[in-house]
Amino acid sequence: MIDLISDTVTLPTPEMRKAMAEAEVGDSQRGEDPSVNRLQEAVAEFLGKDAALFLPSATMANQIAFKVHTRPGDEIIIDAASHAVHYEGGAPAFLSGTMICPVEGDRGVFTEEDVLANVRPDDPHAPRTRLVCVENTHNQGGGKVWPLGKLMAVSDIARRLGLAVHTDGSRLMNAVMASGISAREYAYPVDSVTLCFTKGLGAPVGAALAGEKDFIKEARRVQQVFGGAMRQAGIIAAGALYALEHHVERLAEDHVHARLLANRLADEEGIDIDPAEVETNIIYFRINGMTGLDFVGRLKEYGVRMGGYRDGRVRAVTHMNISRADVLKAAHAVYEMLADIRPGTSAQPS
Repeated sequence: MIDLISDTVTLPTPEMRKAMAEAEVGDSQRGEDPSVNRLQEAVAEFLGKDAALFLPSATMANQIAFKVHTRPGDEIIIDAASHAVHYEGGAPAFLSGTMICPVEGDRGVFTEEDVLANVRPDDPHAPRTRLVCVENTHNQGGGKVWPLGKLMAVSDIARRLGLAVHTDGSRLMNAVMASGISAREYAYPVDSVTLCFTKGLGAPVGAALAGEKDFIKEARRVQQVFGGAMRQAGIIAAGALYALEHHVERLAEDHVHARLLANRLADEEGIDIDPAEVETNIIYFRINGMTGLDFVGRLKEYGVRMGGYRDGRVRAVTHMNISRADVLKAAHAVYEMLADIRPGTSAQPS
């Protein structure tokens, strides 16, 4: 099976497994795990922040950030299609008692005008606007990269309004490799950043939350409350550190493969896709006359797994376990499937 359902299906490399097996460990909850401490120091340095906190998942990192930045009844300005809105189980309301103010961005990227237009007045009848959250790259936006200028403009207006800014940077390293902008530059305008190690970076477990010293101090308290404190976590921290040190630059290969797949799919009759929108490793497209769920169900019979969505779209995500040959085979499988169900199609083999 050529598995393009997500970059979360990546497997740890033999070298990563070796690093994990040989990791020094201690009680992480007490701050005594040397491997966890090294990872946290490396992340803080990498992002140019005071400190970082190693956590089990990016969802927990985002939700800890929301909890620290807000109080119950506050409101978060965030793109309507963001991961934290659709795929974190309603956690902002459940864990922090916060409201969501969804804005309609351009494939996930909104503007300083959007922030200004959605800030609540200082009125006891309204919730307090407290936080702005951006997602970089944006999953539902097809791996859209936030332009640094737009991020800085959003951050500037937020600061002038007394709001904090958090980046859900689960795929921040994809943005770094696609744009040539450093992680430090992307992290500088915001108060806190989530960084995930289990997607394109290929580690089996873990994420980090970075920010200023007092922010991370409070985040540790919330980590305990949310059940995210760990013991001998150096075993998994070593995998994350290996990923950060060895797997960032190779993300560019995933981007090349995604563009190749998008271009091949664009040649197929009945597929609605714009290859120009493929900036990183995520591809979205539609199939004329077929739902996304029906398409992916049929495609599995041809040895390729993609993700189907209720809005009719299909998602394919390249990652380090997908080669150029796999991409070409996947494109050809799509051609074969469409040819079988649409006799006489004029599509050409990929």
